[in-house]
Amino acid sequence: MLDNLRGMAVFAGVVDQGSFSGAARQLGITTSAVSQQIRSLENDLGVVLLHRSTRKLSLTDAGESYYAAAKEVVTAAEQGRIKVNQLRDELSGSLRIATTPELGVNHILPALDEWMADHEDLTIHILADNRYVDMIDERVDIGIRMSPSTDDSNLTSYPLTEVGQVLVASPDYIKNHEPINEPKDLASHQMVVIDLMKDATSLELTNKETNKRSRIKVPSHIHTNNVFVAGKLTKTGHGLMRAMALDIKKDLDSGALVEVLPNYQLPKFKLYAVTLNKEQQPAKIIRCLTVLEEYFAKLS
Repeated sequence: MLDNLRGMAVFAGVVDQGSFSGAARQLGITTSAVSQQIRSLENDLGVVLLHRSTRKLSLTDAGESYYAAAKEVVTAAEQGRIKVNQLRDELSGSLRIATTPELGVNHILPALDEWMADHEDLTIHILADNRYVDMIDERVDIGIRMSPSTDDSNLTSYPLTEVGQVLVASPDYIKNHEPINEPKDLASHQMVVIDLMKDATSLELTNKETNKRSRIKVPSHIHTNNVFVAGKLTKTGHGLMRAMALDIKKDLDSGALVEVLPNYQLPKFKLYAVTLNKEQQPAKIIRCLTVLEEYFAKLS
């Protein structure tokens, strides 16, 4: 079948150019290769397609019929190539972005707001979920993750920004509970736990002045798998919360939450954009990555 398709393209080129040599120049192959393709095609079909003479070529009845079919195949292939190039070079088609609900609402949507409005020919799917997304199975173009792609050779990582963790509480909680001046004071408090975090109730705190590290386990009786829910519980006074600074930046800026033990630091992470490995990324992915990188650079 593949040989026939190749032969059809060569045959159509011969007819269009009026000679074997003309088709060879158009296709970038040798005249003998053109002759071989035509001979192989005729043998496979069991008919003569061309009458050959020293001066000219002419189509047989079978050749005229077959040329129409061959021309349709070649035209369809060319149209397909043009469409693929458009998807590669233009901001059109579909773009699938996977992120967490918190990053999606607080940062990805603001980052891409104007860009999405400027490119209405591009259909954008934003998958907002806290689960790990398989980029191949779910046809994701760009994933936003807190870990690089070193565990998967099919992926390429682009660092966006460094993300700090903060320990926070509501102003009312701080006012109505025992003072927290040292890490050891946390043992008498409650923490709203986000189960997505590793060792969620165990905190490693580093003194910003002395670099002395303290590890303490904070009691907890309320757990959730959602940062928005944890934030609401924390703001209504149910306990302390450890969260990514990017997720709760607005609450810190507004004063709805305040940082606990500001002289101590929790471990930091890096936020990455992740794509599938490709020799040439479509323009829509490259442009989107650029917009995201510029947005997060301003936050650094």
